[in-house]
Amino acid sequence: MFKDATEHLLTLRDWLRYAVSRFNEANLTFGHGSQSAYDEAAYLCLHTLHLPLDRLGPFLDARLLPEEAERLAQILERRVGERLPAPYLTREAWLQGYRFYVDERVIVPRSFLAPLILEQFRPWLAEPGGVTRALDLCTGSGCLAILMALAFPGAEVDAADLSPEALAVARRNVADYGLEDRIRLIESDLFGGLGGQRYDLIVSNPPYVTAEAMAALPAEYRHEPALALASGEDGMDAVRVILREAAGHLNPGGLLAVEIGHNRDIVEAAFPGLEFTWPEVEGGEDTIFLLGREQLLG
Repeated sequence: MFKDATEHLLTLRDWLRYAVSRFNEANLTFGHGSQSAYDEAAYLCLHTLHLPLDRLGPFLDARLLPEEAERLAQILERRVGERLPAPYLTREAWLQGYRFYVDERVIVPRSFLAPLILEQFRPWLAEPGGVTRALDLCTGSGCLAILMALAFPGAEVDAADLSPEALAVARRNVADYGLEDRIRLIESDLFGGLGGQRYDLIVSNPPYVTAEAMAALPAEYRHEPALALASGEDGMDAVRVILREAAGHLNPGGLLAVEIGHNRDIVEAAFPGLEFTWPEVEGGEDTIFLLGREQLLG
């Protein structure tokens, strides 16, 4: 497809137009950093040609060298033919302006927790400067643990995950940010491997996809590790454990923040006695809940 068109596509504008057409024709699914065929095509073109990701305009009428056209044809062909999410092709993902290495061992970072972390969970966290111990449960690529270390410079951060493969990716990202002395990576099934550790802040983007939703996932999402997505029939297996055990790992005044997709109705029905706070984030008011230690105990 793309290789056959190489001799006819001269400029970046030509390639961008053709990529958008082919992406739409193939009915690709987006959501791993891009929300449309145009945005994804622009990103893949700019990345492959080693151009600034935020400056498409000045280069639109530039002609590609044969070797550049060959590289671009290969990556665009893989996006359509293999339906791989773009970050797996480029080995990078961006979250709130921060770059992270990713591959098929981890899900692509896209958590709505990220801006709350960078805002230090104000106003729900009364004294952000008092956070000295924090935990990222189900850390995956380590992106949220890294953002916590940056947002709370006085804190030591534990990053826990059941998957040793995911922790290998997280280790690379932690090293890229030079945070090896502040982020500890722990292989743990939720709280199982943490012993008696207690924290001022716990964040988690755990598996929460229901069995029904897993069965209907588009091809792009099936490239991500199922271990990081599926969580039982109603998507609540991991969340139930977190809510049952989190209080025992929080210091007085500590805060728990959990991302659960759009499963607010399921969560509230399962735990009618808890007074959840649902902050308004980009994904809506049903994607993240907050609970204080005292609320969990109550």
